[in-house]
Amino acid sequence: MLTKILVTLLVIAGALFYIRKPASVTQMESASQLGQRILFRYIALAVVVLAVVGSGAYWYWSWQEGNEVVSVTIVSPAQEKTTIYQVHKRDIGVNELTTIEGVKVRLSNQERIIIAPLAMQ
Repeated sequence: MLTKILVTLLVIAGALFYIRKPASVTQMESASQLGQRILFRYIALAVVVLAVVGSGAYWYWSWQEGNEVVSVTIVSPAQEKTTIYQVHKRDIGVNELTTIEGVKVRLSNQERIIIAPLAMQ
């Protein structure tokens, strides 16, 4: 959410600078003014690059986190049994989960689930 806000603000700021009309052509800029404008452009470019890299890194992290395989144990007090499934984190919902094999498991309100990292064998 924060990334979307930052990207939107950067687009608005870039559009404002692009639309802004330059000063009259006959006016000569001093070297210090020219240097400040170049410095400002480099800083603006660095902020845009940082926002894009940060957004990409966050997207990759959330994708990687969602693809992690975990062990889900469903404990049913009514039937007094437990069942263990392997599930991607992104496929765990409130009342439903989808296993790696594609089986959809619907959960009742009485069942509880235990999510644990997959044990390395």
